[in-house]
This record gives sequence, C-alpha cells and structure tokens, in this order.
Amino acid sequence: MPASRRDQILSTAAVLFAERGFHGTSVADLGAACGMSGPALYKHFPSKDALLAAMLVSISEELLAVGTERAEAADDPAAALDALVDWHITFALANKSLIVVQDRDWAALPVEAREKVRTLQRKYVALWAAQLRSLSPELDDTEAHVRAHAAFGLLNSTPHSAFLPEDAMRAVLHDMATRALGLREESA
Repeated sequence: MPASRRDQILSTAAVLFAERGFHGTSVADLGAACGMSGPALYKHFPSKDALLAAMLVSISEELLAVGTERAEAADDPAAALDALVDWHITFALANKSLIVVQDRDWAALPVEAREKVRTLQRKYVALWAAQLRSLSPELDDTEAHVRAHAAFGLLNSTPHSAFLPEDAMRAVLHDMATRALGLREESA
C-alpha cells in the first residue's frame, strides 16, 4: 500500500506510463486514475516530467541503498552476491511497470535526472562488480561489469517473462542470474 499521496501518484503513474507510454498519458489521465483533477497533481509534482524524474531517480536510489545494505550485511562475497540477486529479483517482480517505464521512456527523462539515474546505476553495477571481483579475483573490472549487466538483463526481463507462479519465477531467475554471473557452471 502506498505510504503517501505522493507515493500513490508515483505508483499509479508507473502503471499508466507502462500501459500507455509517458507521452500517451495526460495529466488529466493521471489525476483521474488517482481520484483527483489533473491540475491537483501539481501540488505534488511541478510537472509530468518532474513526476517521471522522481519515479526513475527514486527506483535507482532504492536499488543502490538496499543493495548496499544487503551486501554489507553478508558474511562473505558469495553471500553478498546471493543477497544482491535476491534483492534485485524481489524488486523486479514487484516493479514490472517501473522497469517498462525505465526502458521505454528513458528519452523523456529530463537531462539532469537522466544523469543522476546513470550515476546511481553505475554505482549499483560497481557494487555487484566489486563483489564478483572479491569472489573471483581473476576477473578484470570490465568482465565483472559485463557479468553484472548480463544478470540485470535477465532479472529485468520480468515484465515480459514472469508467467510462472512467483516462487517458481523467483527460482528460475535466481538460477539464471547466478549462471550469468559465472557463479555456477551449466550442467551437462
């Protein structure tokens, strides 16, 4: 349940943007879906662009903050990577609309917000790459980053691939991400 009116607006906007696109969703559509007039949204966000920025910046901040907490709480790099994989799966399964918006409406994001999201994303990838390199010191930084991006591609496919019950989907995603990270060999 959204914690505040602002959170409700962000959640509703994510669903509408995922269904119709950022440009295909009007302020009036957003207001109606939130049970208010379109102009009433301006009490919470100065513009539709600002709403999109708040949405995508906040998810990047959340991914990084929770990922960092979970990695730091782990006993070793293997446990940290497992915690990161589990966290990203949890996030991806719960936020399919946000993933669609991030992928499809990236170009509509204001430049300043785009730069902030990219900075946060680079830090999140670096967090995963550092754990990979701690676990496998023979990996160079580039390969560790490539493996992290491969895992993200799998995990962020959930808007298009999550057709199994959640527990089964979670298991499939965990197995595939672990393999993409090079943590387990493909069985013969």
